[in-house]
Amino acid sequence: MSRRLNLWNACPGILLFLCAAVPAANGAELSLRGSIKGYGFVYQPPSIRHFGQSAAAPSALGLSSSRFRFQISYRRNAWLDMDVAYDIAPRIQSSGLAEKALLFEKLDPFVYRAADLRQRLHPGETDASSRFVLGQNLDRAAIALHADCADMTLGRQAIAWGSARVVNPTDVLAPFTFETLDTEERIGIDAARVRIPLGALGEMDSAYIFGRHFKFANSAFYTRARFNAHETDITVLIMGFRENLMAGFDMARSLGGAGFWLETAYVFVDTLSGDGGGPGGGYFRASSGLDFNFTPESYAFIEYHFNGAGASLARDYPAILAHPAYTKGSVYLMSRHYLIPGISHQLSPLVLFTAQCMINAADPSAYLTPQIEYNIAPNTYVGAGAFIGIGEDPDAAMGDIASRLRSEFGSYPDIYFGSIRHYF
Repeated sequence: MSRRLNLWNACPGILLFLCAAVPAANGAELSLRGSIKGYGFVYQPPSIRHFGQSAAAPSALGLSSSRFRFQISYRRNAWLDMDVAYDIAPRIQSSGLAEKALLFEKLDPFVYRAADLRQRLHPGETDASSRFVLGQNLDRAAIALHADCADMTLGRQAIAWGSARVVNPTDVLAPFTFETLDTEERIGIDAARVRIPLGALGEMDSAYIFGRHFKFANSAFYTRARFNAHETDITVLIMGFRENLMAGFDMARSLGGAGFWLETAYVFVDTLSGDGGGPGGGYFRASSGLDFNFTPESYAFIEYHFNGAGASLARDYPAILAHPAYTKGSVYLMSRHYLIPGISHQLSPLVLFTAQCMINAADPSAYLTPQIEYNIAPNTYVGAGAFIGIGEDPDAAMGDIASRLRSEFGSYPDIYFGSIRHYF
C-alpha cells in the first residue's frame, strides 16, 4: 500500500516530465506558464457575548500563504491537446487557526475527484497543531479531442457556469464562497465531458463527473443546453449530483443599457438515492440582478439572491447545516434573502478599486469587502483589502458548550489582507 501511495504522490512530477519530454515537432506547440502568489492575512474572530454581557475580543490570528502554480499545455495538432497544472502551497499560521478563525465549515473543494494526491505534504492529514503546512494540488490533468462535430475532454478540468455575478445557484460542483480571495482558477474536477455546437451561439454540453472512489453516491452528471433567442442567452440544465436531482434555468440579456440576469435552480433532495426523496425535501435558489458601466472607468452591479434552503431566524442557523443543501449541495449562506451591491473603479491605468457587500436582509448583517490593487510592473500586482463583518456578535450560553447566533455575518471574522501576484 505504501508503495502505491508513493507512486501516486509522484504523479505530478511524472506528468510534468512526460509533457516536457514530448518533442514539439511537426507544428506541435508546447508552452509553460504559471504564477507565484503570496498572501498575508490577519483574522480577528468575533467577540462572544456571555449571557448578554459583552466580552473582550479574542486574540487576532495570522496566516502567511503562498501558491506556486506551474501549467504545461501541449497542442499536438488541431484536434489534440493536453493540459497539466500543479500547485504547491506553503503557509505559516497561528496555532489553532483552522479551529478558531471561522465558526462554520465551508465547502469541500475536492469532493468531485475520484482519487487525489495527499493534500498535505507536511504535516500529516490528522495533525492540526503544526504552524507550518505544505500543501499540494494536481489541479489539471486532461486530454482534449477536437472535431468538427464535438469537443471531448477527459481528465481533471475546470467546469463552471452561471450568469449571476456573485452567487450561482446552478454551480454546485466547485463554487467559490463570497470571502474567497483567489478566484482566478476554478478547482479542477475529474470528468468526461462532451460539448456539441448548436449553431453560432448555441451548445449542448454533457458530462459525467467522477466522485471519490468512483462511487455513484459521490459523483455527478449533467446535460446542459445553451441557445440564443430574441437577443437573450438562455440555458437549461438537468443535473444529478450526489444522489440529488437539479433542474436549472439561466437567462442573460441587455435591458435598457444595463445587463440583466436571472439564474434559478430547484433541487429534488435524494431523488436518485432509491429512497424516493429525503426528509429535507426540495429547495429553490435564485439570483437576479443588473449591472451597468457608468463610465469607461466605473462599473456597478446589484444582485438579489434567494436561498430556499436557509433559515428565517438566526438561532436556527446551526441546525440547518445538517441539511443536504449544505452537506451535498454546495450551499453556504445560512439565511434566505440577500442583497449584494458591488462597484469597480479604475483610479488610474494601474490602480483598480473594487468593493462588494453581502447583505443579509433578515438579521440584519453584512460582509463588506473593499480591495485596491496596483499593477507595479508587467505581470506583477500588489493589493490590499479587508472582509469586514457587520452584525450582532454570537451569544454563548451554558458555559460556552453551545453558541447561539444573533446574526450571520456578525459571526464571521474580520479579515485583513495584503497580496502580491506575478505571472510568467
